[in-house]
Amino acid sequence: MALTLLKNARIVDGTSPEIADPVNIVIEDGIFREVSPTATVDADETLDLDGLTVMPGLIDCHVHVIATTANLGLNAALPSSLIAARSSRLMKDMIMRGFTTVRDLGGADVGLKQAVDEGYFTGPRLVICGKALSQTGGHTDYRGPYSNLDVSHYTTQLGAMGRICDGIPEVQRAAREEIKNGAQFVKVMADGGVSSPSDPVGYLVFSVDELKAIVEIAKGFGTYVTGHLYTDEAIVRALDCGFECIEHGNLMSDATIARIAREGIPVVPTNITYDLLARKGAEFGLPPESVAKIADVREAGLERLGKMHEAGVLMGYGSDLLGGMQTAQSGEFPLRGQYMPADAVIRSATVDAARVVRMEGQIGAITPGAFADVIAVEGNPLEDLSLLTGQGAHMPLIMKDGVAVKKASVL
Repeated sequence: MALTLLKNARIVDGTSPEIADPVNIVIEDGIFREVSPTATVDADETLDLDGLTVMPGLIDCHVHVIATTANLGLNAALPSSLIAARSSRLMKDMIMRGFTTVRDLGGADVGLKQAVDEGYFTGPRLVICGKALSQTGGHTDYRGPYSNLDVSHYTTQLGAMGRICDGIPEVQRAAREEIKNGAQFVKVMADGGVSSPSDPVGYLVFSVDELKAIVEIAKGFGTYVTGHLYTDEAIVRALDCGFECIEHGNLMSDATIARIAREGIPVVPTNITYDLLARKGAEFGLPPESVAKIADVREAGLERLGKMHEAGVLMGYGSDLLGGMQTAQSGEFPLRGQYMPADAVIRSATVDAARVVRMEGQIGAITPGAFADVIAVEGNPLEDLSLLTGQGAHMPLIMKDGVAVKKASVL
């Protein structure tokens, strides 16, 4: 039995606009056992966190740990062994930024998840959907207009973000296979996208019957469907078919914002990716036709943040960065901070993010019974969200499951 005592912890988790009074935190075998001003224990290790801000481990609700380059067509063609090696480095970088849990939205498989769980790779806890479900000519079909090569290999290529399926029997089989293979939810490319060549934003790719068939399979397995969605028409269509989460959502109307707030549908905005792609997409390997699509969604997505916050929409933190751009993962914090209060921005990566990934009570909060994921920050992020950026430079302590991944010598 391993016991750790964290003393003088002033917690910021986004549930209050003010930093909390100091408490002591007892960690036993990777779980928070007690959190109170008087908690004490004969610990194996005691750390005094006086002068630091203590936070739950951060949660990114939209990543692609297998996206080793922004050229996703090339990424899908690379050997799976190479993708796994590169992915291990991307995941280690994520946890060193303070992200102790990430939700992968297409590509990561149960093998990567198991490699992290068993300690072969150092990285965040993975919540996975396996391959995203796409269709001929849709998002994750990277062939373009001059190629009709078979794409069945996408299913087994670790570097492929999605798989192609057309028609009700195919989408049913694809959803069943992904869940059988370890997917914890189902991701559907229900709109066009930026990074693929043949699907303009607003392209209603799957039929209504196909979308309903996927939802039926997911619900039958006790899980849910989330959708890659931009335009209002595509979002309304997906909601009508039973989707229970929205990724991106840049072009939704005020009426749809009111609806999703009323129905409790989570949204995961990913604005940092458009901000960075607009400036450096070509430099990181994004094809010219993809760069040209970015302007359509960039400004609208930022404007929607304030609207969704005012309406009370449940929002998760999302970065959705590709390849070398993943170093900007934490940039979503100050970007959102221009449109929302700092405590709401932090909450989107802690308590609210835990609700989005359906792990409420397990992650995103420093409460008894939760996984002991902790970061300590120099300064107060409620006053300066940029303290959460800088590749973890302002984080002398990062713990996952009660084990220090990073511990500065001053502690």
